[in-house]
Amino acid sequence: MQPGLEGVVAAETVLSIADPQRSMLWMRGVPVPELVAEYGYEGTIALLWDGFAGDGLTRSGMRAALGEARLAAFAALPAWLDEAACRPMDQDMRRCLAELADDSTPAAIVAALSVGVPALIRARRGDAPVAPDASLSTPADLLRMTHGATQDAARVAALDAYFTAMMDSGLSASSFTARVVASTRASLASAALGAWCAFTGALHGGAPGPTLDLLDAAEGAADLDAWLERKLVAGERLMGFGHRLFPDGNDPRAQAIRAALRRLGPQASRLEFASEVERRLQAVLARVKPGRRLPANVEIAAALLLDALGFPREAFTAVFAVGRAPGWLAQAMEQAKTGRMYRPSVAYVGPPIGD
Repeated sequence: MQPGLEGVVAAETVLSIADPQRSMLWMRGVPVPELVAEYGYEGTIALLWDGFAGDGLTRSGMRAALGEARLAAFAALPAWLDEAACRPMDQDMRRCLAELADDSTPAAIVAALSVGVPALIRARRGDAPVAPDASLSTPADLLRMTHGATQDAARVAALDAYFTAMMDSGLSASSFTARVVASTRASLASAALGAWCAFTGALHGGAPGPTLDLLDAAEGAADLDAWLERKLVAGERLMGFGHRLFPDGNDPRAQAIRAALRRLGPQASRLEFASEVERRLQAVLARVKPGRRLPANVEIAAALLLDALGFPREAFTAVFAVGRAPGWLAQAMEQAKTGRMYRPSVAYVGPPIGD
């Protein structure tokens, strides 16, 4: 038995593979830097969904399909949005996905999230939702629907880079959940809902918000080294540091997000402080726990970018889901094609049983 299924191969995939030794992540053979520079959000969706949600999918075709789907998703908002804003964001997101019909297309599922997230953010401010513009890309329209005005190219490019880089990364907890649900022949909408529920945990998609909390606390510490040492000695988890996929910290997704964040100019001001926290943490670790490293992971860059783009902290996980959902759906569609249901075994360690 391998706790956490560490090293267990549970599926064959054509979708993505990470190689920590080469500090690279590929989606269908294309490295993350090329995806960000050449494919973008809609182009990467077309790449991942091709052969599953249609054949010969293109970036322009996907952009048009998602634009039209956002219009339909906006028309469906009154069925559930009026009850929102008084509950936790994660709960409202469950409602957003639960409203989807079982025969919803992959584009309709992504559109429900990309319309629902800005509508929920605005509802919490007491503002009415903004209707989509089907001619825009999803990142551009999401920013526009959130802030009520068209955003500049650098901000759109930053969100596009974030969504693209984070779309799929092998068998994460949420992707595995999507595959398990799909393996039972449940609907894609059900698979997306299950994936979202797994995604909300603080160890997974729920990490960006607490990561920013940690940076805030670090900035307020009178003695940063002493503050870090107390946390390490107490065995507290330092959100934003350490990652099972890229344990050495050389994560190409983080590099792409940091580059996008720097292009935002003054809004990237906290990047340097985050780097300073990482440097000081390694120095404290060398003294307190020799031989151990906790490099900054992708969540620090992600949290700083989402904050710079004006998303409220409570919505970070929901915004992240707009980028990750196409990957969940690709994993679910790939799994459904196998026709095999997941049914692993357990090692029984309970009370003795009879002969």
